[in-house]
Amino acid sequence: MNLNLNILSDQMMKRRNFIKKAGIAASAIISVPTIIPAACVGKGGQTAPSDKINLAFIGAGNQASNDVMDFLADDRVVVTLICDVNKKSDGYWDGRVAGREYIRDVVNGYYSKKYDRRYRACTDVEDFREVIARKDIDAVEIATPDHWHAISVLMAAAAKKDIYCQKPLSLTIAEGRAMSDAVHHHNIVFQTGSQQRSNHHFRRICELVRNGRIGELQTVICGLPAGIPDYGQKAHLTEIEPVPDGFNYDLWLGPAPFAEHAPCRTHVNFRWILDYSGGQLTDWGGHHPDIAQWGMDTELTGPVKIQNAKSKWADHPHYNTATDFYFECLYENGVKMIVKSGEDFGVTFIGSEGKAWSSRQEHTLEPESLKDAVIGLNEIQLYKSDNHFRNFIDCVISREETIAPVEVAHRSITIAHLGNIAMMLGKDLEWNPLTERVSNVPEANEMLSRPMREPWDEVLREFEIKES
Repeated sequence: MNLNLNILSDQMMKRRNFIKKAGIAASAIISVPTIIPAACVGKGGQTAPSDKINLAFIGAGNQASNDVMDFLADDRVVVTLICDVNKKSDGYWDGRVAGREYIRDVVNGYYSKKYDRRYRACTDVEDFREVIARKDIDAVEIATPDHWHAISVLMAAAAKKDIYCQKPLSLTIAEGRAMSDAVHHHNIVFQTGSQQRSNHHFRRICELVRNGRIGELQTVICGLPAGIPDYGQKAHLTEIEPVPDGFNYDLWLGPAPFAEHAPCRTHVNFRWILDYSGGQLTDWGGHHPDIAQWGMDTELTGPVKIQNAKSKWADHPHYNTATDFYFECLYENGVKMIVKSGEDFGVTFIGSEGKAWSSRQEHTLEPESLKDAVIGLNEIQLYKSDNHFRNFIDCVISREETIAPVEVAHRSITIAHLGNIAMMLGKDLEWNPLTERVSNVPEANEMLSRPMREPWDEVLREFEIKES
């Protein structure tokens, strides 16, 4: 069967016609020859498919390889559809194999083993618009490179699909604002893959800080990794090469500027190229600065100044993100957040009467007596989640807010984006978190967004929420 969809041409189709056309194409592939076990039709005390959440993956690479197993473990979920522009290849974390056919086979193999029967109901597609058009899909995980997050989220939100979107939330501050506005406008459930919020070590120190156990908060240090690791073991493959069979490179580029294909640019190593991501700063900026803002009680606002930015940049034919970085964020309440690479990995809160530090594996407190501190019922009790994926599904069912909602994620990654802008310009920035504009450096405001390649610029404008 020929499943080619009409890719949007230079004459951008209107949203209504596009959804109609995509829906017709998608309907042609819904019927799949399948041997369905009794449990899947509501027998044997199992939940019927109609009572489960149909989940699709948009992006079947690095993070999807891990996340799919967490969702498969939740019996309230059926992983139904896998989408990726890459059919199957190596070049992902540690050179491992991934892609839509690989993840599809993982899903079907899992269900086959679970039900002791051959299972082929999970299918795969190349174009994410087929996922958007599928009315039987309740929720999606978006695990694409960063430059694809905004358009995917805006379209999925408009289609009323709940979204689990990997961090960092956005490629730019303007895209993050558009994503948050769309999620709230369409009233969907949204979880950001900043899974440290579901880690008890980080929650513990944030609760202690928020309840004044280390005294008046003075300084927060976010220690992030330095350098450019070769995650995909292809950083040395810098020569321009033909696009491999089974890889839709033009769709992979999507809204990003055109660039000739080289193996070092795609799959896991995309994050070292500013057209697609923001380096270690944005990769980890969705984690440690997010925890810092949680503990500071500034998760719905941000700093008022970015200063003393210092950086070193990649020396590579294709990679151009910062390998080392340092900058300071000043807040209206007088607290200083330091974001730096290479040391003090984790999040450190320094107060007038103590200190709290945490990584994912452990936390330490000064004075040591704080380890026995009890947060009282009348004190600040932070949102508790011990499983990021189950929290998302819990909220899909209850319609409550997740532990890592979109506006919080937007405010957190804004810090990393501002840091990159300050380092590129070599200037201090005065930031207004209400208007989300820089007041003292006009050229910085031009860097809050980026042009998109046609026709994706029209798609973004079509699905953005316009102010009335």
